[in-house]
Amino acid sequence: MIKATDIRKTYGKLEVLKGINLEVEKGEIVSVVGASGAGKSTLLHIIGTIDRADRGNVSINNINISGLSEKKLSEFRNMQIGFVFQFHHLLPEFTAFENICIPAFIAGKGRKAAEHRSHELLEFLNLTDRKEHKPSALSGGEQQRVAVARALVNQPAVVLADEPSGNLDSKASVELHKLFFSLREEFKQTFIIVTHNKELAEMADRKLTIKDGLILNSN
Repeated sequence: MIKATDIRKTYGKLEVLKGINLEVEKGEIVSVVGASGAGKSTLLHIIGTIDRADRGNVSINNINISGLSEKKLSEFRNMQIGFVFQFHHLLPEFTAFENICIPAFIAGKGRKAAEHRSHELLEFLNLTDRKEHKPSALSGGEQQRVAVARALVNQPAVVLADEPSGNLDSKASVELHKLFFSLREEFKQTFIIVTHNKELAEMADRKLTIKDGLILNSN
């Protein structure tokens, strides 16, 4: 479903990615590990269309995203890619429910459809009784689960997670990790997860190790 071919990226004189090749199947959970500065987040940002590669191609669901215009890229990103970051980035003035609905509204989905999907996710994530709470009234784990629901509201092809449990305590981290696998079982959701958490990395279907801008192994 996802194919990256010969991805290269340089910032100034620093060559961050030196020819990455990667394929991910639908419903697969892939972890990406490596030392800080190895190029993990850069690769994630290129797959997620946040950044562009200097060379190489990325295709998602047989669409070559490398050749899309900025407008088409923005539309594709909203509909096909979900993001979960270390910090939840929820909008503080909106409730949990409203935060989840926002990407669907941006995509032009009707209110009824957006709210139905949001309610479905709230129930699955055990957040129904917290839906009217604003982020400041939620625990760290709850905030991150709302962020996961927001990432899923448009039923994206892939969810890209960058250190998703990096700001959580151990209990909340374990719950979040289990959640990813529950979502895969329930919705056949594909995940690519950049993480320093060894437990999460080992739980994945495959673990990719990046060193000096190249994938060393896949196991």
